[in-house]
Amino acid sequence: MTGLTAIRDNLGIHATSLTLREQRSAMLASNIAHAATPGYKARDIDFARVLAAHSGQGGMRATHAMHVRHAGPGGADLAYRQPVNPSLDGNTVELDVEQREFAENTLRYQISLTLLNRKISGLTRAIKGE
Repeated sequence: MTGLTAIRDNLGIHATSLTLREQRSAMLASNIAHAATPGYKARDIDFARVLAAHSGQGGMRATHAMHVRHAGPGGADLAYRQPVNPSLDGNTVELDVEQREFAENTLRYQISLTLLNRKISGLTRAIKGE
């Protein structure tokens, strides 16, 4: 086990969560930016399912170096949002829904960042022997 692997394993799910939240924020921001684009389909991911797959808690796991890894937000877990009020031009972005999801994701990103910082601080104190 390399030092980098040991650190990554110790940081656990917080680092993975932070990366996935960042990717989801970009996707939600893209949805908001395309709110007036005719025919644009709002996209999102099932965050819990993607996080479970990345942490090895999903249905299938890569148990061998030759196994194909999970695709993540650009892959199989990408879904199109079903609008409550479909627009005539085929755009499925509902600005209030996207803004709410973006705000919630940002809050959860901050929480993940705080937890990760605490974990790193604890590791730093342990290394220093404090």
